[in-house]
Parts: sequence; C-alpha cells; structure tokens
Amino acid sequence: MLASQRALFDIPRDVAYFNAAGWSPIPKAVVEAGVRGAARKAQPWRLAPDFADAMYERTRAAAAQVINAEPDDVALVSSVGYGVSTAAKVLDVPRGSRVLVLEDDHTAPVLEWMSRAEGQGFEVDTIRRPGDGDWTSAVLETIGRRGAAPIAVVSISSVHWSDGGAIDLDRVAAAVRNKGAALLIDATHAAGIMELDVKKLDPDFVMFPTYKWLLGPYGRAFVYVAKRHQNGVPLEQPSYGRRSVKAEQEVYFLDTRYVESARRYDMGERDQFVSMEMAAVGIETVTGFGRATVEARLLGITRAIGEGVQALGNKVALANARFRAPHLICLAFPGGMPDSLVQRLAEEKVYAAPRLGRLRLSPHVYNDEEDVARLVRALGKAVC
Repeated sequence: MLASQRALFDIPRDVAYFNAAGWSPIPKAVVEAGVRGAARKAQPWRLAPDFADAMYERTRAAAAQVINAEPDDVALVSSVGYGVSTAAKVLDVPRGSRVLVLEDDHTAPVLEWMSRAEGQGFEVDTIRRPGDGDWTSAVLETIGRRGAAPIAVVSISSVHWSDGGAIDLDRVAAAVRNKGAALLIDATHAAGIMELDVKKLDPDFVMFPTYKWLLGPYGRAFVYVAKRHQNGVPLEQPSYGRRSVKAEQEVYFLDTRYVESARRYDMGERDQFVSMEMAAVGIETVTGFGRATVEARLLGITRAIGEGVQALGNKVALANARFRAPHLICLAFPGGMPDSLVQRLAEEKVYAAPRLGRLRLSPHVYNDEEDVARLVRALGKAVC
C-alpha cells in the first residue's frame, strides 16, 4: 500500500485538505519547477535552441502515459473546454440527431453543444441523474432508447464532479460504437487515478487538465484525438501546426499543410515555459507512484471516511459504494446541508467543497489517517 506522501507537499500538520477535485496543492518539486521557469523568462538568452521542443515533448509524453496513448495523438491545450471546442469543430453532427450529455455535468462537455444545437439543427439530450446513483445504467438506457432520434455524439464526464458517480466506460464505449456515434470523455476526475486506456476504449476525444488530480498548474490541459479525427481544422492557426512555417528559414510560409498528428490542434502561445514544466513534473510525480497504487490509497481513505461518518446516523447519507469513484465521496444531507457547514469545517482547518447540496470530499496522496480523524471530529461537531 502506498504510504501518505505528505512530506512532498507544503501542508501544515494541522490542516486536513479534502478538495483535490477543486484544486489540489502542488508538490514542492512542482513549485521548484515554476521558480525555474520564471527564472528562464527573466533571462531568455540562456535558453538552448532546442529547449522549447524538448519541453513540449516531455510534457506531451507524460500526458500520453496517463491514458496509454501515443504522444502523436495528444495535443497541448489550455483547458478541457478548449478540447471540447476543438472536438465540436471537427465532428460532423447531422441535423436531426442527438448529442447526449449528463444532467448537471460540468460546463465543458455540455455548454459547447448547447451553443451549437439551434444553429446546427441537432438536439442536446440530457441523461437525468439516477436516483440510485447508477450513472452507467442511466447512460446505457438513454443510448438504447427506442424511437428516439439517432445519436451523433455522447459527451460525458467519466466521473460526475458533483456526486462522485463513476461511469463504466468499457460498457458505454461499446454501446456508443454500436450506434455509430462519437464518444467524447471529459476525464478531469479520472485521469491519473482510475484506469483509462484509449487503446482499449477507442474513444474519439479525451480531455483532462493538470490542476486537480495530476498535481499541476492551471492553464495546462491535454486532448487525445483519435487518428480518424486528425485531419480536421484546428481552433487556432499557429505556425507549429503547419509543416514548415518557420522564422529561421528564408521562405517563411514554405509548406502550410497541416502536420499529420494531433499536434495540429496544439493551442496558440503554447510557449508557457513556467507552467509547462510544472505540468510535466506534476504528472510524472503521480505516474511515478503507479496509478493502481494511488487508486488503492485513495480508496482506503474514502472508505475510512465513510466508516467514520456512519456514526452521524441518518443525518448524513452516502451514495452506494458500487457506483462511486474510489477517490471521491460525497455526503448528502436528507434534512438539507447544515448552515455554514463548509465555513465551520474550515474553522477546524478541515477543507472541503459544497457541490449541488452535497459536501464533496476529495483526498489525494497527501492525506492520511490523522486527516480523516480530524474530518470526522469536525463533522460531528458541525452536524450533531
């Protein structure tokens, strides 16, 4: 079992932080990478000619490893929303068809389609939140519904951000393929923690950022693009998306054909040497532990939380463990969330997030058993 990695972080002993799903603390090594990056910008003449390309490829390779992709199939972007917008520009959504989304899913995999639906003549079909927490069955039932318009795209998060419900992507991917539709996965709350193998799943697009579970900075994200979609027109038109548009050569626009990989979808102004190395170090830190060992560690923490809050009786309700992600546990309150609960927890130096009437608890490798005990005590004071 992976031990707590608290020593890698600048977290005081009396702080119990359970909001990795909001924004995670970054390890000391990631902070140091940011300092190095800022120093490079202060003296850019010291950069080696090949520094930029080497940094891009290091980060691209690190991100690809998270989802078992090839680096050529991963684009460097700024956010999950950027990736969804890229997919929406590339995919053909016929008039009269449907795009499936989850009820109350995060904005990125939903609002892009809502903004396009009227103009392109398709319907955004919302999969309603299941009363039993079984998102997988709800998705499969909607996909298989008879008499409905054909499905063009299924655009979903693999873990629902507000309740921690996990979706069985193996089953969903097979159902989507059977309908001849495209599968877009927002893997924000799965990448680096839960198994996500694009070679096995064969999704069309997968997006994830670094600032949550991958222990990195804001403004760095990645989009996996299946090879069948690597012939589209990118959102932006930077020089490095083309085969030979370079300031160093005599003819600037020597070859304006797009590069033949997902690199054509790289964002403009990707030259962010501060956050780029931070992202690489954060991802390498997580993958260095081993994904399965991290998942097992966090499952142990959430189980301990679940056992601890049982003492609160019927004042707190937990989702069925069969349907929730191993690293997220959300507490529901049948009588309504107590007033100022989050603030009262913070006064005890316990930090969590309110999400759609639930208290979302999202530990990471820096949490330990002492944090769990502090959380349970603070909840007991605030709820009872």
